[in-house]
Amino acid sequence: MPTLDRQDDVFILDIGDTENRFHPDWVASVNALLDEVAKAEGPRALVTAATGKFFSNGLDLEWLSAHTDQAGDYVAGVQELLARMLTLPVVTVAALQGHTFAAGAMFSLAHDFRVMRGDRGFWCLPEAEIGIPFTTGMSALIQVRLTPQTAHEAMVTARRYGGLDALDAGIVDRTADEADVLRTAVEIARPQAARAGDTLGTIKARMYASVVTALREKEIPLAPVSS
Repeated sequence: MPTLDRQDDVFILDIGDTENRFHPDWVASVNALLDEVAKAEGPRALVTAATGKFFSNGLDLEWLSAHTDQAGDYVAGVQELLARMLTLPVVTVAALQGHTFAAGAMFSLAHDFRVMRGDRGFWCLPEAEIGIPFTTGMSALIQVRLTPQTAHEAMVTARRYGGLDALDAGIVDRTADEADVLRTAVEIARPQAARAGDTLGTIKARMYASVVTALREKEIPLAPVSS
C-alpha cells in the first residue's frame, strides 16, 4: 500500500511496488496520505514516486469487472482523486521510474511537473487501442495539460512515448537515469516548498476550474471507462 515519508520540506508519496492500479483501497490510502500533506503547516512540496517496473497501470479492471454495479461510484472516486491532485495546495512532482499507462498517465498529468526515466519505460494512453473511451473529465484533464497536437496523438493513436519522446512532446519536464529520477524530482520540488498554502490552492482551483467541474460530473460508464 502507499506510504508517506518526508525529506525536510518535501513529502515523498510512494504509491507502491506492483502495477499500482487504482483499487478502491489504494485510492482511499492515497487520499488519506494527501490529507496529511494538505493539513501540514509550513513550507512543503510533494513528490509522488513508485518502485519497480511500473509507476501505475491505471484502473483496476479486474476489480471493476467483478463489481460492475459499482462502476459509476468507482470512476467518480478516481476522478475525484485526479481533481484533488490537480488542485492540491502544494507544488507536486511525479517521478516516473517505470511504465505509466492510462489512468496512471492521467494521474501523472494531474501533477505540476513530471520527471521520467530516459532509457526505459513508456508513458501511454491506450484507451483507443483497448476499446475503452475516455470520460469527459479525463478528456478535459489530458487536453488542458498537453498541447493540442500531443493530446490528439496520445489519445487517438495510443502511442507509447519513451522518456526522450515524452520530453520532446512536452509530456514530461525532465528525464533522468533510473537512479536519479527521484532525486531530480525532489530537486524540482524543494525550491517550490515556500509556495504551499491557500493562495496556491486557489490559483490552481481557478486555473483548472473547468477541468475540475468536468471531473466531478458523474457519468454512467458504457464499459469500464478507463484503464
